[in-house]
Amino acid sequence: IRDRYYLVGKDYGWNQEKFLDPLMKIGGCAAVTACDSCIYFSRYFGMKSLYPFDSREITETDYKSFAGIMKRYLHPRWGGIDKIETYINGLKRYLDSIGYDGLRLRGLAGETDREEAEAVLKRQIDRRIPVPCLVLKHKDSRFEDFAWHWFMITGYRKPEASDGGLEIKAVSYGEWQWLDFDALWDTGYDQKGGLVIYNPD
Repeated sequence: IRDRYYLVGKDYGWNQEKFLDPLMKIGGCAAVTACDSCIYFSRYFGMKSLYPFDSREITETDYKSFAGIMKRYLHPRWGGIDKIETYINGLKRYLDSIGYDGLRLRGLAGETDREEAEAVLKRQIDRRIPVPCLVLKHKDSRFEDFAWHWFMITGYRKPEASDGGLEIKAVSYGEWQWLDFDALWDTGYDQKGGLVIYNPD
């Protein structure tokens, strides 16, 4: 499924390494994902008030300013924003601060059955709605760059040589790559992250 997103210069989305704030550079992934969500809905769903700058052309200066605002609600902390509920509550507080009530959020726990999670994810992407994802510890070294990390899922595909698996388009640090969703979802640990499901009114 093709997706749509945005560029900052040549970066696909925001590159967290470009923050000057060391806390945001190291631990700002939740705030980045929230910023990306607001920019996306402003740009493609007409929710202009979610992003206080021009969503048609995202500049580094504007993004850093916006991230500074979002940091108040999803600030980096010891242990990170390691719960879906913490993310949802933070983003809701931002939405409340601007008086916006046209975007509903709910969490899908990482303990959810993989088939159900896959169905929900595909339904969101089919509606052209991006999906924030939190991965905590993971047994598979292929996902070491995504461990204890928030990132955005913006697309999916069925691999040609596949027995029914799913690959997702994962956006992080100004880049995207295809990941095996079945393997990603099966972290091998009891403490799990999950997905954030948006429902724009």
